[in-house]
Amino acid sequence: MNYSFDFASVFRNFGPLWDGLFVTIQLTIAANVIGLTLGFLLALLVMSRWAVIRLPVTLFIEFFRCTPAIIQIVWFFYCVPILFNVFLGSVTMGILALGLNLAAFNAEAYRASIQAVPREQLDAGIALGLNPFQRILYIVLPTAVRNSIPVLLTNGIGIFQQSALVAIVAVQELMYQGKTLATQTYRPIETFTIVALVYFAVSFPVSQIVGYLERRREVIAS
Repeated sequence: MNYSFDFASVFRNFGPLWDGLFVTIQLTIAANVIGLTLGFLLALLVMSRWAVIRLPVTLFIEFFRCTPAIIQIVWFFYCVPILFNVFLGSVTMGILALGLNLAAFNAEAYRASIQAVPREQLDAGIALGLNPFQRILYIVLPTAVRNSIPVLLTNGIGIFQQSALVAIVAVQELMYQGKTLATQTYRPIETFTIVALVYFAVSFPVSQIVGYLERRREVIAS
């Protein structure tokens, strides 16, 4: 192989990658806020006894879980403005697309955790005179969140990685900046290797935390 590696040319122009990483982290944090809050609400609604509530929410969840994220992103960017005459910034649209996708997956994690809440705890809440909202707030929510933390963190890592997909609609996050830098420096191997290492450097510590929390939960459960 006659290829001569030159990582220095990428490091000399690392500024755009830092800017892209900042946008990627913005997308990830905002999408996780939406996914964590909306996901819990969806989990409650999908467990409703009324089909008129349960069926549309189930359809929403299954749509986002069973279609490619890249299709969802493209649909948001090109179809929402046409169909609903709503024009938002590219970063905002990316946050909404990623956040709704994450909410669908988190809803399933929450639902499983909610169903695992011991009936005795709910009965105790009723005996204490707590209304349904108070039982959700003080009994169901803490238990569901605690039990689903490993899955929620894993989903959060997935959204950090899937945020690279918004580069296709010109959101200037890490992947987009990497593509631009690779074009400017004519060093795609070095550029995308560094971009991959940046994603790894952020994702790996969080994955280790997830593993630690899962082991801790298993020890506590035993």
